[in-house]
Amino acid sequence: MKKYNILIVSVLAIGNLWGQKKPKTDWFFEKPCKKNMGISVNEAYKSAQGKLPSTTIVVAVIDGGTDVNHVDLKDVIWVNKGEIPNNGIDDDKNGYVDDVNGWNFIGGKDGSLVGADNLEKVRIYKKLDDKYKDVQPESIQPDNAEYTMYIQWKTEIEGERELYGNILKQMTPLVDVLNKMKKSMGKSNPTLAEIESMPATDMAAKTQNERIVSILKKYKMSFEEFDKTLGEQVHQIDAKVNFQNNPNFDSRKIVGDNYANSSERYYGNNNVVGPDASHGTHVAGIIAASRNNNIGMNGIADNVKIMVVRVVPDGDERDKDVANGIRYAVDNGAKIINMSFGKGYRWDKNIVDSAVAYAESKNVLLVHAAGNNGSNNDIEANYPNDTLWNGKSFAANWLEIGASQPKRKMLATSFSNYGKSNVDLFSPGQDIYSTIPGNEYAYFNGTSMASPAAAGVAALVWSRFPKLTAVQLKQVLMESSVKVNKKVLLPGAKKTKVNFSNLSVSGGLINALNALQAASAIK
Repeated sequence: MKKYNILIVSVLAIGNLWGQKKPKTDWFFEKPCKKNMGISVNEAYKSAQGKLPSTTIVVAVIDGGTDVNHVDLKDVIWVNKGEIPNNGIDDDKNGYVDDVNGWNFIGGKDGSLVGADNLEKVRIYKKLDDKYKDVQPESIQPDNAEYTMYIQWKTEIEGERELYGNILKQMTPLVDVLNKMKKSMGKSNPTLAEIESMPATDMAAKTQNERIVSILKKYKMSFEEFDKTLGEQVHQIDAKVNFQNNPNFDSRKIVGDNYANSSERYYGNNNVVGPDASHGTHVAGIIAASRNNNIGMNGIADNVKIMVVRVVPDGDERDKDVANGIRYAVDNGAKIINMSFGKGYRWDKNIVDSAVAYAESKNVLLVHAAGNNGSNNDIEANYPNDTLWNGKSFAANWLEIGASQPKRKMLATSFSNYGKSNVDLFSPGQDIYSTIPGNEYAYFNGTSMASPAAAGVAALVWSRFPKLTAVQLKQVLMESSVKVNKKVLLPGAKKTKVNFSNLSVSGGLINALNALQAASAIK
């Protein structure tokens, strides 16, 4: 019972955040001040540089899928003019049939889609399990570090799966109660009074009803909010049990590629929306939702086309797909690539490094989210990254982005990764309002939101100053960032304070107005 109560509090923590007062939907468009550390998007458009003629910039969103029909995105979605839609022919002969808005590297030729997938650690463990499962322990040399890691990971992965399996069993009865309530009342959002007056068939049902009423009162949530939050949590935990931590699940049966061949490029399908486009749609809206159309919200950049490249499942992305996603975007005209994903382990970093180097050779800017573990990227591994060929070289076209929040005294979010050497600058990533599927909008948190905010500023600047190189653009964004020489809470720590300037290479917060003005000074 104790585990169950802890679980409910955990589930409700998210719902409780929903109940809190949110900032203005465009808070980060304002200029930075003590209580609202915006990035001066509004001032940028009012400036002389913001009023200059602009060139269209193609931004590739490499993500889990994007709703290309969203009312606030449909006019800014990239269209491959060399392709005749849905004729089953590779008209432009780029190797991808009917890639009208982009490409999906985690789908099959028959149109099937990968939803959930393993964590990279689990894939590596599976490879080790195939090697060691039938080996007698006494035959292993004492100094075999790989075997030691295998045994450790076996315990960890099996333990995680058992833990989440038990949590899932505990949550399922509560989901059933909520479904019965909705069915018996004939409505999806009954009031507290209606729930309280609902007849109970037995003492157990009465106890459940009272518990739900208590929860809704305590956390000031509606029934509908709680139902949605619980449903999302159940979905996430189910994915952890049956896919992410399941070594026996293999998504490549869906894709149908030769996974052992990292150089293979032509697989997948043209369904760029996927089974859940929430994350990618939110990312795309931050960058480029149609401006000044009196619908929903404004994106940061005003002359952008969003190319959709799907490589991210509900689990860890695969290096082969990431590399192919980057190459596809570069070859089809993207100037900026946003990558709001990451993981702690690697499978074939060399193939990703080759793609990153290729993007650099083609003058393409890569913008990547630093991660949400509240950890130091100078110490903890985070992939992909700008370190190439085991440290032999670095990608000068790479921007690693941490997440900021409105209040200056906190500024760096509690969840954001950081790093004086491996995070370049910070960008708004908390309480970010943007597009989600079904012509709707929502607030999301994460470096996943901070990265497209930075990509949007980059696109705004590059559209006015298209002669800049990707490396120059990166330099402009970093050097023009607002330096905050004050102590803030260290991400991941409750009491420790550090100088914000020590959390990234630039020591600053991205600023659209400053970046435009700095770009204008480059000859």
